Amino acid sequence: MALPSFIEHLKVLEVCGLVRSQKTGRVRTYQLAAEPLKLAENWLAEQRTLWERRLDQFDAYVMTLKEKEE
Repeated sequence: MALPSFIEHLKVLEVCGLVRSQKTGRVRTYQLAAEPLKLAENWLAEQRTLWERRLDQFDAYVMTLKEKEE
């Protein structure tokens, strides 16, 4: 990935609040923002639980259909 493309990605992450930057002279340092990342992690965990439950229910339904065919 070229440096300008990488910097554009960092700008998007900064606008979203996932990273913070600080400029000292000509050097810009980026730091991960822990709290927004934690919120995203919690949301993903909830979604994972929801979809695992749904897929388990679907699997049970398919197995009952398969048993009825036999």
